[in-house]
Amino acid sequence: MPPTVEGLVPILATPFQPDGSLDLPGLRRLTEFQLAAGVRAVAVLGMASEAFALTTAERRIVTTTVAEIVHGVVPLVAGVAATSTVTAVEQATEAAAAGAEVVMVLPPFMVAPSPAQLPEFYAAVGAVGPEVMVQDAPGATGVAMSPQQIAELSRLPGVTSVKVEAPPTAPKVAAVVDRIDEPGFVVMGGQNAQFLLDELAAGAVGTMPACEVPDLLAPIFTDWYAGRHDDARARFEQLLPLLVFGLQPGIAWAVHKEVLVRRGLIGSAFVRTPARDLDSRTRAGLTAILDRLGLPATPALTRIP
Repeated sequence: MPPTVEGLVPILATPFQPDGSLDLPGLRRLTEFQLAAGVRAVAVLGMASEAFALTTAERRIVTTTVAEIVHGVVPLVAGVAATSTVTAVEQATEAAAAGAEVVMVLPPFMVAPSPAQLPEFYAAVGAVGPEVMVQDAPGATGVAMSPQQIAELSRLPGVTSVKVEAPPTAPKVAAVVDRIDEPGFVVMGGQNAQFLLDELAAGAVGTMPACEVPDLLAPIFTDWYAGRHDDARARFEQLLPLLVFGLQPGIAWAVHKEVLVRRGLIGSAFVRTPARDLDSRTRAGLTAILDRLGLPATPALTRIP
């Protein structure tokens, strides 16, 4: 079965001990929780993973740790956020060796690629081996891709999907879907699923949010695909304040981890600089959202060591 991803694909946080070292037991619990929630794939080393703060050795450890758990169950996606073709190829090669079947690849962004260089870049990464997901995230990279450019990239060998994070995302999803002529090419949404239902209505086949509430997002997919759109919207509207709260620049990583601590999945909300901890006022705001949501502790903990 090809590993092309669709549906709910959470991007794992990278848990740290209070001293800042990797928390591998926490990472394993977090991974098992995603599987218990019924996700369709799992991603590491994405923006929500604090990948910018991981060493090369830590990237490998995180990927291999998760790969050991999900192998044969769901595909593993690994982020590539290098700033040149040669370093992107290196990261993709490392990810494949560590067990990733798909690489989610940002365009180079320190020097914006020309229109001719963009397909050359993705073709080079596509030749490495794992399937390539194009990550269209101009807010983070400053590199804008038109729907037509994405359609052209979809024709490259090895490029099998795109994650659209260019706001407004739903119109961009629709424009990309309208231009894709490659059978099986997948269009995913992003931006922490804040426009999930609009993106699905526009033709997306999944989303890649942060990882703290897969058990609450999965029923939304179930209702939507069963035609129970009103039920899906009711569930989504309850969850939306938390999804939006987790998109704040600088503190998004701390928000995700505070929720994971509350749910008993990790023991520390430590983030590495330049990410920032929550101040008392922001933490109180998050707590109010979680209390109103009635956020459950994870029942999967009964089977996770």
